[in-house]
Amino acid sequence: MINIKIDSRKVKKGDIFVALRGSIVDGHDYVNKAIENGAVKVVVEEDIKCSVPKLIVKDTKKWLSDYVYKHYSKELEDIDIIGVTGTNGKTTTAFLAYQMLNSLGAKTAYIGTIGFYIPGEMPIKLENTTPNILDLYDVLLTAKSKGCKTVVMELSSHALHQKRVRGLRFKVAAFTNLTHEHLDYHKTMRGYLNAKMLLLRQLDGKMIVNVDDKYGKYWLQKYDNCLSLGENGKDYTIKKYEDTEIGTKLEAEIFGKKYEIEYDLRSRFNVYNYLTAMAMVNSLGYSIEDIIKISKDIKPPKGRCELIKVGKVEVIIDYAHTPDAVEKVFDAFSNSVFDKVITVIGSAGDRDVTKRPIMGKLATTRSDYVIFTTDNPCTEDPKKIIDDIVAGVDTNNYEVELDREKAIIKALDMADGKDLILLLGKGHEDYQLVGNQRIPFSEAEIVKKYKENKKK
Repeated sequence: MINIKIDSRKVKKGDIFVALRGSIVDGHDYVNKAIENGAVKVVVEEDIKCSVPKLIVKDTKKWLSDYVYKHYSKELEDIDIIGVTGTNGKTTTAFLAYQMLNSLGAKTAYIGTIGFYIPGEMPIKLENTTPNILDLYDVLLTAKSKGCKTVVMELSSHALHQKRVRGLRFKVAAFTNLTHEHLDYHKTMRGYLNAKMLLLRQLDGKMIVNVDDKYGKYWLQKYDNCLSLGENGKDYTIKKYEDTEIGTKLEAEIFGKKYEIEYDLRSRFNVYNYLTAMAMVNSLGYSIEDIIKISKDIKPPKGRCELIKVGKVEVIIDYAHTPDAVEKVFDAFSNSVFDKVITVIGSAGDRDVTKRPIMGKLATTRSDYVIFTTDNPCTEDPKKIIDDIVAGVDTNNYEVELDREKAIIKALDMADGKDLILLLGKGHEDYQLVGNQRIPFSEAEIVKKYKENKKK
């Protein structure tokens, strides 16, 4: 919808091409390709030879941000945008709110880790949890053109810090939690928190805060219009919950009134995700009673505690890739009776290395057996990543298999009877990042293929 492109492959006749400098790719190298594809103007940082008019600016990223903000921000003022930030739980919380709002009759879009969703249409993959400002505005304008009145989106700390959401105003927002992650970028937990809290500068309404998280108090101190949530929450209070075979029975007290709620998501962390989604939707004006009525119809997003049964063996695929998220997955199944728990896990390359030994220790402590493997090694040596993970391990109940598909098949071959296999780190992703390549890779497809072959 916006006639500006930053990827020469996406340029169409009549577009303007903006050459951005990235850590790996320099858009200036693709100016001529963009012109071949139909660009009628280019925005660059240097005086390069080309056959179309060019605008030379000091910083193309800033120029792009200024242009998008100036020309398109007002078009989005009549859409209610809900933002969800935090380390873990963003995707599930946002996706639950998306489902709730659509079930309540408000046509709503979702933007986040698992893609761009509009009801009744095929999801579109996105490059990042929160896209670059150009792609973000483009999908928001698309949502508006399709009749969406509300958009629920995940807000990463990187996006807030890099001003990818510049010009957007948030009707309601939520903070899920803050745990060890992205310290390669933010350096300290306080720096990480400060990046998250930049959201408050663009918030016009209620801020839902998980006060059971130790960083929740900082939000309460900084913003007057906060609603507190959790076992210690004053507004949305968790009184009691019980896991069932397929979901959860939750007792909550909301603004002094008690409610009994059932929904089809299990585990303690999903109690927070569900209640946060409910609080956001409630803050938009929908009644708790109406939200409860449609709660049995909502489902977790793909790759979040996704269950595939192989005989009596339960295989769980989850995106958990931080120490806190990994521990919460183990906690979610701690009350279940399994003969043994087998975990397949790694850690992404070119990212925070300090979490690796913590995750290694967690996995070997909470599992009967662990297979350490790759998880988007990117440009790092996979062996070095595994060495970092194993540095935190003081047991011998593990092995290393760098080929992730082989690691998954080993775990499946090893499982027998009522066993649990946890495939952690990839979740919804259908690719592996190796070097600078994106290689097709789906854990769900590998497990399903194994299951079919076993039947033959």
